[in-house]
Amino acid sequence: MLLSILSSPWPWYVAGPLIGLMVPALLLIGNKSFGISSSLRHVCAACIPAKIPFFKYNWKKETWNLVFVAGILLGGFVAMQFLNDPAEVHVDARLAGELEKYGISNFHGLVPADLFNWKSLLTPRGFIMMVIGGFMVGFGTRYAGGCTSGHAIMGLSSLQWPSLLATVSFMAGGFIMANLVLPFILKLI
Repeated sequence: MLLSILSSPWPWYVAGPLIGLMVPALLLIGNKSFGISSSLRHVCAACIPAKIPFFKYNWKKETWNLVFVAGILLGGFVAMQFLNDPAEVHVDARLAGELEKYGISNFHGLVPADLFNWKSLLTPRGFIMMVIGGFMVGFGTRYAGGCTSGHAIMGLSSLQWPSLLATVSFMAGGFIMANLVLPFILKLI
């Protein structure tokens, strides 16, 4: 019974409040902010012995964040190894039809294997989506002062105006990318 509950997707009305309850829990337990993007800075500050001013701070005070990220990685590994649902990921027929126009037909995972593989990395389409897209996500996260989870979950719940602007910008950028830019990129080789 428990294994069945853990291995199937949880409805939004269960998962959403559980994620939302992280905010008051972190604030009450230790006046901590929820977010993932800062953990890379903590790892770099701990591992790179350079005299770079950006990495010169007391990163040991943020060890809890590194433990949190390690828990996410461990949880992902456990879920993949022991709670993996063997059923194929369902892709809506309209989306499958639209993607097939661009030569993408392998939908046997969370991301299309026709787009995200080592061979595709060497194509213009793959390079734009994986390398340039990854750079833009990283740049945007740093420029916005946090990631989507940090701004949308922690920032909005604590009524921070910059987080509202960042979240609206993330959403607008996502809509523009998905509806205007992505079809152009998918037409590339």
